[in-house]
Amino acid sequence: MSERRSLPVPDGLAGERADAGLARLLGLSRTKAAAVIAAGDATMDGVRLDPSTRLVPGAWLEVTPPPPPAAPSVRAEPVPGLRVVHDDADIVVVDKPVGVAAHPSPGWTGPTVVGGLAAAGYTVATSGAAERQGVVHRLDVGTSGLMVVAKSERAYADLKRQFRDRTVEKVYHAVVQGRLDPLRGTIDAPIDRHPTQDHRFAVVAGGRPSVTHYATLEAFPAASLVEVHLETGRTHQIRVHLAAMRHPCVGDLTYGADPSLARRLGLHRQWLHAVRLELDHPADGRRAVFVSPYPDDLATALARLRDA
Repeated sequence: MSERRSLPVPDGLAGERADAGLARLLGLSRTKAAAVIAAGDATMDGVRLDPSTRLVPGAWLEVTPPPPPAAPSVRAEPVPGLRVVHDDADIVVVDKPVGVAAHPSPGWTGPTVVGGLAAAGYTVATSGAAERQGVVHRLDVGTSGLMVVAKSERAYADLKRQFRDRTVEKVYHAVVQGRLDPLRGTIDAPIDRHPTQDHRFAVVAGGRPSVTHYATLEAFPAASLVEVHLETGRTHQIRVHLAAMRHPCVGDLTYGADPSLARRLGLHRQWLHAVRLELDHPADGRRAVFVSPYPDDLATALARLRDA
């Protein structure tokens, strides 16, 4: 059971709905905040809250937040299609197939990169939370491509610094619906969790700063192949930014893609692949470059667009 907390309503939440305000105060999703309210575990100046109650600045909230979920554990199991691109004493670079998560998380019971590496006998750095030791960046389950995992503690610290300082170059290719106008550009729009749908993210005022650079490589009647460079690394960033421009990744039904186009191309996931990864090797500082070819499903879909 979590401890009951007492806290004042800050001026910045004046007039905010209780469910939205509690979500921001407690770092919860709006759905979980609403569940706390529905359970009678939140009051304002002694009066039970309703989700639509407007918060009053200076009023006192009494809240019993939900207990944190138990941390999932790493399960060593072979991952078909997980290809090791590079391996040395400090890092291992893998080509992650679609349908594989970077590490265990609540609600995910499928294969993971760290579980696949463990099953293959790789030992990774112990830095980081138990379920994601050695992991310095992630790819979505539905996104394939290159990912680096730290094997030594010095590599973990150095790679975390590189990602923080934005000296790691992450390059993706995506096939998006329609033709982007302009053909190349920068999307600078803040991203946060979707206000009403926990499984999605969205461009939200006051969200975390997010910058995506793109350039069209090929244009087809119904879609475009684009190269994407990430300046920041927010969850679902490419998918959210392209969807905000009304050019979602083909096959990305979560962010509004046309399912009929995906069916015509034989796609069962978003057309998005991490094709190149550049970083300074933690051992000697030399620039290391890794590349990944398109997997079969994406290559076939692209060939169908070209043939059409």
